[in-house]
Amino acid sequence: MDDPDDGFFGESVAAAYDDSSAAMFAPEAIEPAVGLLAELAGEGRALELGVGTGRLALPLARRGVPVHGIDLSRAMVERLRAKPGGADVEVTIGDFATTKVPGTFTVAYLVFNTIMNLTTQDAQVDCFRNVAAHLAPGGCFVVEVGVPDLRRLPPGQTAVPFHVGDGSWAYDLYDVATQAMSSNYVDVAGGKGRFRSIPFRYVWPAELDLMARLAGMRLRERWEGWTREPFTAESTRHVSIWEKP
Repeated sequence: MDDPDDGFFGESVAAAYDDSSAAMFAPEAIEPAVGLLAELAGEGRALELGVGTGRLALPLARRGVPVHGIDLSRAMVERLRAKPGGADVEVTIGDFATTKVPGTFTVAYLVFNTIMNLTTQDAQVDCFRNVAAHLAPGGCFVVEVGVPDLRRLPPGQTAVPFHVGDGSWAYDLYDVATQAMSSNYVDVAGGKGRFRSIPFRYVWPAELDLMARLAGMRLRERWEGWTREPFTAESTRHVSIWEKP
């Protein structure tokens, strides 16, 4: 049974998370991200918001960077703990928009669209302010998130499918008036169906820049991805770095 305190990432999600996100665990996805984060961490510490099952925290720790994670889901963190090196990553259970941890950090990061798990603008602003309070002077906040896919919505349409398979379908629903969205999953097996919906709030790059300014940080870099491709009007995601003076 899922623990309601784990939010939308309870036991049923945590048990299959690594397999369902297998492409994000491939070396070509992990190594550029870990390389950049290690470069930004330098001789300091790293703070991961939404540490999950340790996809980036564990390889970053293996590079010698002390990592402290924050996550709401105990079920996800239990998977991290069960992996080699999992005991070496400090984790605090809580909402990463407001949870405080001891010490300061040279880099904080929030990846794989996780900023959108904060479903209000106020919560997203609080997250930037919380990060700024944890960063040492000169420290950086890194966010990886998709660009809202509204160009695929003709007038009157609110749904965008992103997976169609044998017995499984997934689609995003958008409310362009509120920036609320949800990712919805339908699975059918053995004559039984299962539906799961996760709410998000999509956010624009310029809006994130303003949140950073409100928290006292400034944009340092923005790329399309971890391998530092230029960010353009055709980019579907971005990796952005804001710096604390």
